[in-house]
Amino acid sequence: MPRLKSSFALPSLKTLDRTSGRVGHQLAQGLRDAITIGDLKPGERLPSTRTLAISLGLARGTIVEAFEQLKAEGYLEALPRAGTAVVRDLKRVDVPASSGPLQIKPRTSGKMPFSARKFAAAEQLLQPQPGLPFAIAHPADAAAPDATWRRLGNRVRATRAAAPSGYVDPRGLPELRKAISDHVRKVRAVRCTPDQVIITAGTQQGLFLAATILVGRGDAVWVEDPAYPGITAVLQALDVTTHHVPVDQNGIDVDWAMNVCPNARAAFVTPSHQYPIGMPMSMSRRLALLRWAQDSDAWIIEDDYDSELRYSGHPFPSLQGLDPTRVIYLGTMSKVLFSSMRIGYAIVPEPLVAAFAGARSIVDRHSPAADQHVLAAFMDEGHLEAHIRRIRGAYAERRTFLIEAISREFPEWAVLQPSDQGMHLVVWLPKKVDDVKVVAEARAAGIIVRAVSPLYASKKRQSGLMLGFGGFSIKDLNVSAKGLGAILKQYKAD
Repeated sequence: MPRLKSSFALPSLKTLDRTSGRVGHQLAQGLRDAITIGDLKPGERLPSTRTLAISLGLARGTIVEAFEQLKAEGYLEALPRAGTAVVRDLKRVDVPASSGPLQIKPRTSGKMPFSARKFAAAEQLLQPQPGLPFAIAHPADAAAPDATWRRLGNRVRATRAAAPSGYVDPRGLPELRKAISDHVRKVRAVRCTPDQVIITAGTQQGLFLAATILVGRGDAVWVEDPAYPGITAVLQALDVTTHHVPVDQNGIDVDWAMNVCPNARAAFVTPSHQYPIGMPMSMSRRLALLRWAQDSDAWIIEDDYDSELRYSGHPFPSLQGLDPTRVIYLGTMSKVLFSSMRIGYAIVPEPLVAAFAGARSIVDRHSPAADQHVLAAFMDEGHLEAHIRRIRGAYAERRTFLIEAISREFPEWAVLQPSDQGMHLVVWLPKKVDDVKVVAEARAAGIIVRAVSPLYASKKRQSGLMLGFGGFSIKDLNVSAKGLGAILKQYKAD
């Protein structure tokens, strides 16, 4: 039986990166690749673990662990009194000897499963923006939780309750669900008990759960036009018949929707701060929407987008507070704390609690328990309310500066959309100015803006730009406003 002359004859073992960690994992993958492409042939013996450890400069235990993993996977076998060899009857992939590592040719999009194409489209739609002015939904470093959060985290994680353990309730930690129910009752007039709170991995997961549970393939739904791309992607992926309902200064046009599709199963809305335009839904539209849901036995999914970040006056109470039996209320901690936390919540009518808990179990069981413990303590001790007051002040200062910079740097035909809350502003452009083209030119100049027109489904699109201000300093906002203004001044409005 032939012996392996030298471990360094295997190209796949020359690329071990000792600085990146998991060297044993890299070694196992390198041996898999060598076997797959034929550098190691069926029946061929490997050096002893001791010899290979010396050759590669690794601990012998690392080599043994990699060998044992590949034995378990069926790549290697132990020979009686003869060491370790590649399994004799292993069928290798037939590739040219000079081709290098195995290259798997992807299928063409036409042969892809329907669901795969839909989810691939969602991946493109929901790509995060780079952290440059004026990226959307980019929380400020100055508004990130301060040392209180870190101290609290260290204290809570040291307790037995927050120590790593087994699975927990898919609805979420009871202490956190109670803290959230108390919070939304006080600040958003939401009517619920802790048992109706489902902890999610953010609003996006809440939208996915709600659509999956409440709407079947072929059912019809209402969605605002323009709309948040996250809900558009969910409904496209689930093959739901979507009616894009126009919005005006009062929010979603309920009369239009009832004329076009009165039998929709659900309506997805952002009543507190319409995404992307920014106005709240009027009380008359709220009542009309609730009457439709009651009469049609339909559901309303309320994405309470940016409701905490209001800079003047008093916010509208939640839609859920007007009818808790028909509304699924979605909120998140990402905007007021930090995006990477991935903790949000859905507040659902009692008959739907088991369905949401079951769906959450299927998707990912539950959110990390330790983070839930920390957030529950942060809320119970009053730190969240103080934190929201602090970031509201920080964002208000940046918002005021950006409004002044737009007035000073942009051409007169760039019209600012009135809005008194949120982390972004909308600037409307004349029809002849292509907002998508402006976005590309701005990106080339290191400025990240989002075009409004692609967020419309109807042909009656308006050209505009979304400018996020939350995550950037006054200096950055000033420089970027001048740069974007110079780009816009190259266009003629007439």
